[in-house]
Order: sequence, then structure tokens, then C-alpha cells
Amino acid sequence: MAQNIQDQIVAIIAEQAMIDPSEIKLDQSLEEVGIDSLGLVESIFAIEETFDISVPFNANEPDQTDFDISSVAAIIKAVEGLIGEKNS
Repeated sequence: MAQNIQDQIVAIIAEQAMIDPSEIKLDQSLEEVGIDSLGLVESIFAIEETFDISVPFNANEPDQTDFDISSVAAIIKAVEGLIGEKNS
């Protein structure tokens, strides 16, 4: 399932950045992908809806939460964590 989560998140980010998912590298920040602050909010909403999770309100302050938005890989890891919490 982890690969499916990764693919879905990459697809969401690619849609917001209006680029092909194959252009996204996991070590890129959202800014490097071309997503601004509004795009970040829209991406988070899409992720929440897709996975039926709730991203912590202060996600833009990684030191205040476990939800890290510093890179695509960090977002994937954080979403996997929230899904795991929800399913346990």
C-alpha cells in the first residue's frame, strides 16, 4: 500500500504544480516543484480528502508537529504515519 500512497500523493502534488508526476523527485521541496503557499493549502486539503485524514493545523511549523512538509518524501512519510494512526 505504501507505493500506492506515494503515487497518490505525487499525483496530487503534480496536479497542483501542473506538471507530469514523472517530473517530481522525492527529495524536492514543494517550492522546487512549483507550489506556492496557496497550492500547499490546496494540496493538503486534497491529501486529507483522499486519505480521510486530518493534517495538524500547524503543519507549516514542522518543529511543532510530526507532519513535515520540507520535501515530497517527508509529506509521504507524514501521511503514512497519519494513516497508520487512524488504522490502529
